[in-house]
Amino acid sequence: ICKKSAGQGNARPRLNSCFVSGLKQNRNDRGSYLSRMEFGKKLSRRGFVELKRQLKQAFRMAGLQRHHIAPMRMCCERNILAALGHARKRYIGRILCYHTVGQSEWGVNDVTPRQFRRQLERALGAGFNFVPASEIVRTGGGPKDLAITFDDGLKSVLTHAAPILTDLGLPVSEWSDGRHQFSDDFVLSWRDIETLLGTGADMGSHSATHPQFNHISVNQMVDELAGSRELFNKRLGFMPATFAIPFGQSGNWTEDARKLAREAGYSTIYAQAEETRPTDTVARTFVTKYDGDFIFDALLKGKFDSWEEWF
Repeated sequence: ICKKSAGQGNARPRLNSCFVSGLKQNRNDRGSYLSRMEFGKKLSRRGFVELKRQLKQAFRMAGLQRHHIAPMRMCCERNILAALGHARKRYIGRILCYHTVGQSEWGVNDVTPRQFRRQLERALGAGFNFVPASEIVRTGGGPKDLAITFDDGLKSVLTHAAPILTDLGLPVSEWSDGRHQFSDDFVLSWRDIETLLGTGADMGSHSATHPQFNHISVNQMVDELAGSRELFNKRLGFMPATFAIPFGQSGNWTEDARKLAREAGYSTIYAQAEETRPTDTVARTFVTKYDGDFIFDALLKGKFDSWEEWF
């Protein structure tokens, strides 16, 4: 199933014995335009929760840890949702979130250059328009508006993603930069970032060290939020107004973090799914390595608007 979904064929993949976690009902949705259709209309939430519990127990008995099963779970979830999830009626634009393009070390968050180009061409062929993420944040955009963002500030956004965007005549959108413990051969250097800014790209913060905000102290939150803006100002001469939550899940963003981010000067906070995002955040739809044509089409239809990447 994983091999089929990662390919570029149009055939609907057959679903093997997979499982999917219960999906959260959105309680923070402030827009009347968003659908609230429950995934449980086609799949028994209770049944899958029980199956999830039993599988966890089986994995523990087999000595498998969380990082062993996360990719398998993600592959299964995305195929099941693409096949059986509900499409949502769309009234506003959608912001896509990528990470790397051709850096396989980034695992499930890496798409190949060929896959990236095909997805963009497929969206264009379906009548979508690509606009800067800031336009969707500011106006909401139209139902056929798409924007592209990248998290983690990795090298391939310059070496692979930007040339493809330019070749297709699409706007270079927003990169969220978070410092990682890797060499400049793997992540964007400050000179690389200057090059991207020169193409018209926007740059936002992704924190100073990419922590899980629900696991750190208030003092460290201040360092991660305000310290990141100060570093940008020192190296690039400006303070970014946008911030992408590291990991992005609803549980990663606390009330303290929300208040401190506003106090630090951020006006836009990017999260994950439409229907699970924290209050006062902007949703983005994550794209993964498993997203061939079948899954990517479902993604554009809103079938993943309650799905959060899980680790």
